[in-house]
Amino acid sequence: MIQILLTSKGITLNPITSLYYVAPCCLAFLFIPWIFVEYPVLKETSSFHFDFVIFGTNSLCAFALNLAVFLLVGKTSALTMNVAGVVKDWLLIAFSWSVIKDTVTPINLFGYGLAFLGVAYYNHAKLQAMKAKDAQKKAQEADEEAGRLLEEREVEGNVKRIESED
Repeated sequence: MIQILLTSKGITLNPITSLYYVAPCCLAFLFIPWIFVEYPVLKETSSFHFDFVIFGTNSLCAFALNLAVFLLVGKTSALTMNVAGVVKDWLLIAFSWSVIKDTVTPINLFGYGLAFLGVAYYNHAKLQAMKAKDAQKKAQEADEEAGRLLEEREVEGNVKRIESED
């Protein structure tokens, strides 16, 4: 949906404008359930108090993350965002395995390998599409140049014919 908003014909929103429209909807859809579902449980089970510093820094981080997402999707595509999410997951898993010494099962390795193959295929397909697009563009430019040369020759031929008739 973000990609449609950022790149659709007739409507071109930059990331800040997109956040301006999307953020209030996100607030409503997250705040209303939080008030009825999580806040009562939080109030009963803990000594919850609202800390403006923590809330403010968390809000700034969320704003920066959303801005980065809108920029990435606007410049590339939503699929690129998903592929970047897969790479981020790999890095988190590698960190948890190497530093925290979390266990990685064979089924986990199979899943990671499958995801790796998917990313590799995506990059290969995107590269091939870019090469095909470049080749098509070059062929089109060559055809246009040939058409211009043909028109120039026809004009020169017509001028010579008119001069010889005079």
